[in-house]
Formats: sequence, structure tokens, C-alpha cells
Amino acid sequence: MIDTTIVELNSPHRDSPFHAGEREAQARAGFTGSADSAGRSIRDYMPDQHRLFYAQLPFMIVGGADHAGQPWATIRIGQPGFVSSPDSRTLRIAGTTLPGDPLAGAWHPGALFGGLGIELPTRRRNRINGIVTATDDATLTVSVSQSFGNCAKYIQARTPEWTGFPARADTSVPLTHSTLSDEDRALLARADTLFIASMHDAPDAGAARGVDVSHRGGMPGFVHVEDARTFAIPDYAGNRFLNTIGNLVTSPRAGLLFLDFQTGDVLYVAADAEIVWGGSVLNEFEGAQRVIRFRVRETRRSAGVLPFCWTAPEYARQFRA
Repeated sequence: MIDTTIVELNSPHRDSPFHAGEREAQARAGFTGSADSAGRSIRDYMPDQHRLFYAQLPFMIVGGADHAGQPWATIRIGQPGFVSSPDSRTLRIAGTTLPGDPLAGAWHPGALFGGLGIELPTRRRNRINGIVTATDDATLTVSVSQSFGNCAKYIQARTPEWTGFPARADTSVPLTHSTLSDEDRALLARADTLFIASMHDAPDAGAARGVDVSHRGGMPGFVHVEDARTFAIPDYAGNRFLNTIGNLVTSPRAGLLFLDFQTGDVLYVAADAEIVWGGSVLNEFEGAQRVIRFRVRETRRSAGVLPFCWTAPEYARQFRA
């Protein structure tokens, strides 16, 4: 069992599931006691139900860092079974990397890995963080450092139908920019789902060291586009771990992934993040406990690469009138 004894802020304990940035964020939000209690659910192995869950997925959201240390959230796709677990502490991710994936070529033994298994029709999701131990035949073998589940909050349900990978000549070269294009801004403005990768790479963080990738959801418009370089999202009440917030406290670089469920486009955004803890800006986001403002550094758009068509969304009950 993981020891979740409360330790001094900024003095990481090797057995704590949280690093210094997470504990700082929890303390600022008043969550220290409840996070330590709930942190007992963070394991260094995958329960059998998680292993079975990953094996039935048609896609998995993955997070990692490129050679420059920039975190990215990306997606791997395959027929159910492309994610497997030979034992409770090992996860293998095969499947297909989409054209334009910013982490293509970045994986190697020792690389930090964050994984989010999310089943949109059922709103189930589980997370694992770990270290890549092998990259044979493009299959990532990951040694699990942390494994835990998340609740169904804020997930917009939609069902994917496999259509096959599109045979388009223009899908191999992503469109790369330093600002949001008009098309990008339109996608963000109508988005109801996004994924965010962040990291904490301090060597003394123990099992809490690594890349994390998480889901964010809201009604269309919950992403506020301020200009071609800046946008913001609300941070709603969650599990009180503040994994993403804690990572961004110590390392503000983030990688965001937007899936265009209408066109099949994929938009990757590298950005610097600022946590807004209070003030009038929170009034612009109903229900927000904090706001994350992003300053764009790079965007990459891959057109029409998703091999699914999707049903219309069924919005999470948190957003129903």
C-alpha cells in the first residue's frame, strides 16, 4: 500500500503519490487533507478491471515529451486489443500513430509516459503514468509507476464508428504555425472536449515524477479564445489531486490535443500555462474554481486523419439545464 503520510510542502517523500508542485497546489486550494486521503487510491499496479478496460478500447490518449522537453498529448488508434497488459505492472501500446504526431520518433527506453484510457460512450476513464522500457516494432512497453481511476464528470458521451484510415495524400504533412489560425480558433470555440499533457521531471519526485495526460470537458464555448496567441479554460471541481495544475505550477509547458469530431482533423497545441487562482476572470467561467490561461508557442494541424465518424454528443449531466 502506498504511504500517504502528510509531508512538508516542497519536501517530497519518496512514498508520497504527489510531488512538490501537486502538494503546493493542493495546499493553496485547501485540499491537502482530502487529497492525502484519496491518494491511497493511486497504485503502482493496474487492477484487473483497468487491464480489461484498456484492452477493449479503440484509441488511447498518450502523453510524452519531445527531444526539446516539450510535452504533447497525442492519440494512438487500433482495433480493440492493441493495448494489452502481460502483468499488472506492465502496459503495452501498439496501434497506429497518426500522420503528423509530434511524438513520432521521440519514444525511447527511459522516456516518461502518461496514458489516459477513455471510453466516451460510457464516460469511463482510467489513467496510468510510467516509464517506457522498450519500443519494439513501434509498440511501447511501459512500466507502471502510478495507476488510478477518474470519475465520469464533464465527459461528453459520443460513440465512434470505425471508418478506416483515410487514403489522402495531404495527411502526411501537418500544418505548423506559431499562432492559432482562423480555422484553429473556430475549432477551439466550438470544442466540448480536449486533452492536456503536462509533466514534472524533478529526479527527487519518486513515483510522482513523470508525464500526465488528462481530459477536460465543457459546453461549446468553455474554451475562451482571447486572440491568436491566447486562450483560457476553466478548471472545475475534480478529484482534488490537482495533477495537471500541480505539474503546471512547477513546469508551465503544456501540450493540448483537440479532436475535430466533425472533420476528422487533429490539432496539437504547445503552450505556456498560467494558473489564475482568483479575481474577476473566474466570473467569466461559470463553476470554475481556477482558470488556466495558455499562451501559444506552436500549433500543428493534421487534416482528416481520424478513422472514425462520431454520433452527436450527449452532454454530461453537470452541463444540463
